[in-house]
Amino acid sequence: MSIQIRRANPQDIDNVLPLVRDFVTSFEIVEPNFRQSYANILESSDAVALVAVDEGALIGYCLGFCHDTFYANGNVAWLEEIMVSSSHRRQRVGESLMTSFEEWAKSKGAVLSALATRRAATFYQAIEYEESAAYFRKLL
Repeated sequence: MSIQIRRANPQDIDNVLPLVRDFVTSFEIVEPNFRQSYANILESSDAVALVAVDEGALIGYCLGFCHDTFYANGNVAWLEEIMVSSSHRRQRVGESLMTSFEEWAKSKGAVLSALATRRAATFYQAIEYEESAAYFRKLL
């Protein structure tokens, strides 16, 4: 397997959408909203959407942001989403996506990479992430 990690482009949208649908557990994907968000993210300098490609097939993606903070004395990178197709899990695809996300974050001056998860704590611990805080949310 020769995995390539690269920035998502407009032509990837129809291959990212099924992975996003697999990722989502508590929302319904509204396709026109997804398409608008996808376009906005590709244009944002504070966001990155990365894709994992194996022999021309898109097999995973991640989405993250960088933003200034007070508490960390600078930029923090926040991983919002990461998904790998079920047939390609446990083959280091997620790790490759995370490494590329961290490299992007460092290039933006981030001093910290963080995320929230309920389903993949052991994965993140294996790549040297530490549990740090509880996650709270409120739907608006």
